Amino acid sequence: MTRPTRQRHSEKAFYMSTHIFVGGGIASVAGAVILIRDGNVAGKDIVILEESHHMGGAFDAHGNPETGYFMSGSRMFEAMYRCTFDLFGSIPSATDPTISVTEETKRAAARIPWDAKTRLVNRDGSIPDAHTMGFTEHDRINLVTLIGEPEGLLDGKRITDCFTPHFFETNFWLEWCTLFAFEPWHSAIEFRRYLRRFVHHFSTIDVQHDIYRTAYNQYDSMIAPAMTWLAAHGVQVRHGVRVEDLGFAAGGDAITVTSIATLGADGPGAIAIAPGDRVYVTNGSMTADKTFGSMTAAPGIDTSNHSGAWNLWEKLAEGRPAFGNPAVFNGDIAESAWISFTVTVRDPLFLELMERFSGGPAGTAGLITFKQSSWLLTLSIYHQPFFPNQPKDVAVWWGYGLFHDRPGDFVKKPMADCSGAEILEEVLGHLRFAATDSAAVLAASICIPCAMPYITSQFRVRKAGDRPLVVPEGSTNLAFIGQYAEQPDDVVFTVEYSIRSAMTAVYTLLGLDRAPPPVYKGLHSPQVIVDAIRTLHR
Repeated sequence: MTRPTRQRHSEKAFYMSTHIFVGGGIASVAGAVILIRDGNVAGKDIVILEESHHMGGAFDAHGNPETGYFMSGSRMFEAMYRCTFDLFGSIPSATDPTISVTEETKRAAARIPWDAKTRLVNRDGSIPDAHTMGFTEHDRINLVTLIGEPEGLLDGKRITDCFTPHFFETNFWLEWCTLFAFEPWHSAIEFRRYLRRFVHHFSTIDVQHDIYRTAYNQYDSMIAPAMTWLAAHGVQVRHGVRVEDLGFAAGGDAITVTSIATLGADGPGAIAIAPGDRVYVTNGSMTADKTFGSMTAAPGIDTSNHSGAWNLWEKLAEGRPAFGNPAVFNGDIAESAWISFTVTVRDPLFLELMERFSGGPAGTAGLITFKQSSWLLTLSIYHQPFFPNQPKDVAVWWGYGLFHDRPGDFVKKPMADCSGAEILEEVLGHLRFAATDSAAVLAASICIPCAMPYITSQFRVRKAGDRPLVVPEGSTNLAFIGQYAEQPDDVVFTVEYSIRSAMTAVYTLLGLDRAPPPVYKGLHSPQVIVDAIRTLHR
């Protein structure tokens, strides 16, 4: 049942629902679905407050063939994303409502399996043997030691604290770090979690078998059908509403939200939280303050920290240790930023050249990394079409560079200072196509770069307690969801992590006798262990 709350400053009556989500990313979308599906909550009793005018958070994919498609990132999936496929097994596909998004994704994976034949590329354009890991005995010992190390002994440690410099020259590191976006200065805790979580991919790390994408980009394949489903159930989405703060009940050890302070187009407002209501907050954002460039303009790096997701978390955490420490994650942009770029090309020549170069059709070659590039460039050539409205004569591909502050090898400027044309020039320099072919590709392409100050902020060095629990101890009606809520065993920077947090939040706050699907633990499989050991000795 909806209830009127305190009137807004415009004197219009504002109605609230029992369950309020702060932020419109995948965690909130998933939480709303779980409330309806598993909690028997009516959609009309769910509200999502979103500061921007788009849903999906990091699942942004927009544009057109004339001015170029663009997005900040592109996620990969694998069969052991149990929460993800459980959730999307309930959402009809946007292209075929007779099947679920999960079924659609699995069919796409079967139709376009990854089989990388050109995982790494040398500076001279030659293709090294990416199957050989390049470990020394010391590297192997350090890797096995880290996997078995108790997490509590890694507080405040970087990956570089656990290995000698040689490890960061191995093929394993280059393939692993560019698949998952790790950098040497990142948290040893998160690196250990990844090693344990994805140990079943050790043996195929070079060919990238059993890793796949959705049928289209993730906005159109996941967010759009989920939002259609939520709208049909009456879920309310309020765009342009920034949550400034939460009010709490005074006294006692319980944590109880009593109000939400908002800022919208018509000024400040307040939402009263009645007994029995629940509030789900996405604290922090890995795509906050992102900026897009163009073929002629660089994106730059936005250091203003004006995102509502970060500012809200900072206010909530002040004087409340149980709410974590946001400064650990957003306090040093130099350690968390990198640049991605989306390329729209109106010429079949590029895909023809790339299929010849990679040894596989578009969409099957996995990631391609230029191992000695100053920016550590990685490309992903998608299956086509990647957007539902994409014409047949247009192709879309994507790439990123982990080292945005280093001068390029062909364009002698930091990546963050480069326009789309300059980034494309750098990529084509590494591909070493014939000059006439490179010129033709450049002339037919629109490259839109995206700078993300906090894209790997969840990997920054941390210790226990820096992330709040999904439901903090003593909370009666508040949960944190998304990438910056602590969940033992699972790994940040994945769709799975956000969806697991939403499931945990809903089941806990509703007092349901159920839990998310368990995290897959390949270390419990003898065959996985045997395959991993063999990989260490390749």
